[in-house]
Amino acid sequence: MNSCLYECLLMHRRLVPRRHAFRHALFMFYLDLDELDALSRHMYLFGRNRRAVYSFRDDDHLAAAALPLKRKLVDHLAAAGVHFDPAGRVMLLTLPRVLGYIFNPISIYFCFDCSGTPHCALAEVGNTFGEKKLFLLRPEQLHEQTFRLKVPKHYYVSPFSSLTLQFDFRLRTPGSELDIRIDDCDGEAFTLRTALAGRRLPLSDARLSWFTLKYPLLTLKVIALIHWHALRLWWKGVPWHRKAAHPELQREVLRPRSEPRPS
Repeated sequence: MNSCLYECLLMHRRLVPRRHAFRHALFMFYLDLDELDALSRHMYLFGRNRRAVYSFRDDDHLAAAALPLKRKLVDHLAAAGVHFDPAGRVMLLTLPRVLGYIFNPISIYFCFDCSGTPHCALAEVGNTFGEKKLFLLRPEQLHEQTFRLKVPKHYYVSPFSSLTLQFDFRLRTPGSELDIRIDDCDGEAFTLRTALAGRRLPLSDARLSWFTLKYPLLTLKVIALIHWHALRLWWKGVPWHRKAAHPELQREVLRPRSEPRPS
């Protein structure tokens, strides 16, 4: 199996207008989209489109279309002008539903051609409103196994970050170690630095049983920590932005909040 787990440390450091930093431990799934059915058949704790402690649902990702996730991804790449052979391998770094609850601040698709060479990457950024926005890192943006992209955000992720900032993506192709960096920039100045580092571990029922005890209710913990740190930023007097204030700066958003969220 190509699928595995990464036990990670998330590091988050806000630089302006007030300093605020934290570190939290968690684990993430790194799933071969062609292996999802086999994993679902042979594992007790993981299931695809069925109830399980850790359940993966295709309609939790990309557009809310009733299609297999890999098909949706290939269609999206084609619409963006990137040809990707469906016979290639797609690895998804993500969190599944935990006891039915899902929240993913980010999921990242790493696409490899039939020879195993990295081809492109797609970052799927989520917010607490259930919205998503996709950021494509094209083949020409791969440098020494790392995809690099600096792009206007134009997306409401945090009430404490302006919509006019830029995302600076540095996505290293995962191997024995995980190295993901996504920073917020105002021109050439960093305003927020975020890193996700981890080590590769096998995906098995035994490992998931241990991680269920070590990291209980992981997706619920993630959303709770987001609100906890938001409260601390508010207490520090960090200015905040209303989502409704600048709808013109929220562009190419999937599943806008006016649409019902998947149950």
